[in-house]
Amino acid sequence: MAEQVKVTIYSKPDCHLCVEAKEVMRGVGCNDLYTLEEINIESDPELFARYRYDIPVILIDGTEAFRHRLIAEEFNVQILRRQREKTALPNQELTAV
Repeated sequence: MAEQVKVTIYSKPDCHLCVEAKEVMRGVGCNDLYTLEEINIESDPELFARYRYDIPVILIDGTEAFRHRLIAEEFNVQILRRQREKTALPNQELTAV
């Protein structure tokens, strides 16, 4: 099996937009293609200062993909694209979605 895409969400407890974003992610139907790491910004003063007014912030394989709102179709496209990149042969060209 190919390596899974890594999704990171910066959030905090009682953040309704964060809850919404996680529900959208679960509803897209590609859960088996990614792992989800949730980071509570309140656990680190630097993260809290950086993201206090911007959560949720969602990274896909370390690159910021969404801020404030997650759009289901865009999330699905990005996960599928990253998964194809991970499973492509080194000399195989990737086609745009």
